[in-house]
Amino acid sequence: MSPRRKKSRWCSCPFEDFRGEIFKPRAIPMSELETVTLFQDELEAIKLCDLEGLTQEEAGKRMGISRGTVQRLITSAHKKIADAIVNLKALTFKEYK
Repeated sequence: MSPRRKKSRWCSCPFEDFRGEIFKPRAIPMSELETVTLFQDELEAIKLCDLEGLTQEEAGKRMGISRGTVQRLITSAHKKIADAIVNLKALTFKEYK
C-alpha cells in the first residue's frame, strides 16, 4: 500500500525570493560545506508561528493543515536550522518534499 498523497498547503511567504538561494557560513567555500534543505512549508510554519506569533492552531487554519502537522513542520525546521548554524552547514530552500 502506498503512502497517502501530501495535502496541499497554502503558503504566503514570498518563496520565489528564496528559490535557489543558499545561506552559508562566510569564508567557507560551498564545495567544503554540507547542506541542509528547508522546505517551503517548513519556512511558512516558522514564519507564521515564530515571526508573526500565531498559535499552531491559527497557523494550521491559514495553511489549510492540522495543528499536529504544523507542529511537525516547526520541529523539523527548528532542527534543520539549528543543525545548519551549530555545525556550519549551508541552508538551502526547496518547494515541497
